[in-house]
Amino acid sequence: MRISRVLYIAFVLLIGTVARVSAQTNYVAAVHGILDLRSKPINDKIELTGNWLFYWNQLLSPSDTDVIKDRLLVEFPFKWNGYTWRGKKLPAFGYGTYRLKVLLPQKHGVLKLAMPDVYSAYRLYINSKLSSSNGKVTTSEKGFEAHWEYHAIDLPNSDTINITLQISNFIHSKGGIGKPIFIGPADRIDLARHRAEGIDLMLTGCLMMGGLFFLGLYLLGSRDKAILLFALFSMVYSYRIIGTDNYVLHTLLPDINWYITARLEYMSLFLGIGLFGLYTLYLYPADVNSRVVNVINGISFSFTLMTLFSPALIFTQLVNPFLVVMLFCLVYIPYVYSKAWRNNRPGSVYALMSAFALMSVFGISLFHYWALIPPLQLVSFFGYIAFFFLQSLVLAHRVSFVLKKAKAEAEQGLKVKSEFLSTMSHEIRTPLNSVIGMSHLLLRNEPRKDQIEHLDVMLFSANNLLAIVNDVLDYNKIEAGKITFEHIEMDLAAIARNVVGGLQTAAHDKGIALRLDFDKKLKHKLLGDPTRLSQVISNLVHNAIKFTPSGEVVLGMEVKEQTDTTATLMVFVKDTGIGIPRGKQKLIFERFTQADSSISRSFGGTGLGLAISKKILELQDSSLQLISEEGVGSIFYFIQTFEKGDDIPEAVNVNVKQDAADKLLDGISILLVDDNPMNVLVAQTYLKRWGATTDVATNGQEALDKLDTSKHRLVLMDLQMPVMDGYESTKKMRLNGVNIPIIALTANLPKDVEDEAYNTGFDDIVMKPFLPDELHSKVLHYVFKQEHA
Repeated sequence: MRISRVLYIAFVLLIGTVARVSAQTNYVAAVHGILDLRSKPINDKIELTGNWLFYWNQLLSPSDTDVIKDRLLVEFPFKWNGYTWRGKKLPAFGYGTYRLKVLLPQKHGVLKLAMPDVYSAYRLYINSKLSSSNGKVTTSEKGFEAHWEYHAIDLPNSDTINITLQISNFIHSKGGIGKPIFIGPADRIDLARHRAEGIDLMLTGCLMMGGLFFLGLYLLGSRDKAILLFALFSMVYSYRIIGTDNYVLHTLLPDINWYITARLEYMSLFLGIGLFGLYTLYLYPADVNSRVVNVINGISFSFTLMTLFSPALIFTQLVNPFLVVMLFCLVYIPYVYSKAWRNNRPGSVYALMSAFALMSVFGISLFHYWALIPPLQLVSFFGYIAFFFLQSLVLAHRVSFVLKKAKAEAEQGLKVKSEFLSTMSHEIRTPLNSVIGMSHLLLRNEPRKDQIEHLDVMLFSANNLLAIVNDVLDYNKIEAGKITFEHIEMDLAAIARNVVGGLQTAAHDKGIALRLDFDKKLKHKLLGDPTRLSQVISNLVHNAIKFTPSGEVVLGMEVKEQTDTTATLMVFVKDTGIGIPRGKQKLIFERFTQADSSISRSFGGTGLGLAISKKILELQDSSLQLISEEGVGSIFYFIQTFEKGDDIPEAVNVNVKQDAADKLLDGISILLVDDNPMNVLVAQTYLKRWGATTDVATNGQEALDKLDTSKHRLVLMDLQMPVMDGYESTKKMRLNGVNIPIIALTANLPKDVEDEAYNTGFDDIVMKPFLPDELHSKVLHYVFKQEHA
């Protein structure tokens, strides 16, 4: 019992200290309706307490004459219900006026008045000006409207402030005002309110998110009712934070109906206690007296139903009798948890600690309700956080579906990752489409020989970048071994020259030499995947250039062995760079890893290139090897066997004009639908070169409006567009009886969209960036296929 005694003592000391500090707080009280602050510097908030003038059943304006016989001197804040005047107790329903004169120093800063909620509507006049109001103040129930909301009012720059406060109540069991009014420097008033709102909003968010979290655990895992009840308790009780005391919710939603908020305020208290009692019963059933819990629940749920269906005058009187239930729970729940702790129940030590945290919070709330201490929001905030955190630890012992939860989170993560990669793939391919398309256009415009070399390098680099983007954005396919490889003829010498040409500028900028050492014994083309091979070699050369501050980088290809049908080559990249320590040479092949954490700051990069290259080679039954000496340089190499193809031909100009084919589309009208101007420019230029005329639409709806089946012979439709995408537009075209061919233009991989595209009604798919010859052949195919149909 040592822990429980220590916690009890800590709780009593906390409450006692807080009460003592509160009782010792100095303040200036009003006397006979006048509060003299002329001798007191106004550096902080000042509570407007003391004797106020009160006029029962009178709504006096600031200009009305003071009738002494009709006024009372009341201790402010003052609730009139139950107050005895002239031998009679005042009812809750009624109205009245409060007055106070505040004398201020002649020189003071910018001041504000903090006006809390009242029971249940008010009008506040500062001097002769109506400065604030809540609800509608009336002298009868007719037209009366209640509203609770905090207001901060700027005070005039005067040494005398006359406050006239009109309050009426025809709905609540209390009438008047129960909270103090403050004046103080504007910045202090605003800071105090912002701090209070921030604490309430943060705590509400914590409770709501915690409740939703545990509700998710219950729905997705084992059907543990304790978890469900705690989730419901957290969400229900969160309303008491945001919908009571400071009434932050009323500030956020000023037009919210008072009847709704009042019922929710009381129901959150009654229902919250009932749910927590049930939660405790299911948490430690062997340590709880079920009859006691049933009595608590019966009272709590009965009061909840009364709040739901009875008028406000009735249910607002239920708090005082319910305080007995709350006080009993403050004692009984720690007793249950201490008993569970003695019996070594799972998580009981955390439950016991949380019980005392809850006792602290409820104790502060009760003392504040009885106006014995200030609200102490910060202390309550940490008390609530401690309580819910410790209860989370309790429930963690009961969670029996960790693997199911991890699986669900992993599946959700994969979904988000897939969506991200798909989006990034589309966004990156779009500008690449323009680069590759314009490069092809320039190559077909009879460039000079030196321009051809530059354009070849640019086109090669763009295509290589596209291939790299595809692999990086879909790295999970490489890891899973799902990446596919082509088996076509490739000119290894041309690949090597293009790699060196594409990276020559980067080497030149660093002042290092980049050269090619190609074994002339290789006379044949080889069968393999030129894109993957070029990606690996580019990664290695680029990596060497990046980590070589001076000297040279050599790309070498050496024939190790060859027969009539195969050739075994060693491809190596040698540099005079910084080298790699022996102990870290294996580490650099891990993804997102470099030999030294300072390297990324010095040279940049993510460390992904070598990992991708290593996996690509492993999937082709090869391996990436390293020979390195720190401070001298490195050699990355791999050995791979290829089947031989045809002999390597002499270099020819592949940029031949195709005049015969250029005008095959002469007189053909095509509807081009794409929202990217550069894509439209590239496609339009090619179609125009081939003799076609084009109409352009920038979204699916515009395409529907512009489509003319008597004119257009083909539709080129982008899939992702604003307003209406290509899928929806094509679907509507087919429903409208449009039978002309529709070709999808997409930056996604064909396998990712082909099922949906064909089911929607597309005839074919062209992937962006598109090759001119591919687009040309498909356009010709469908135009003339339709003509001969």
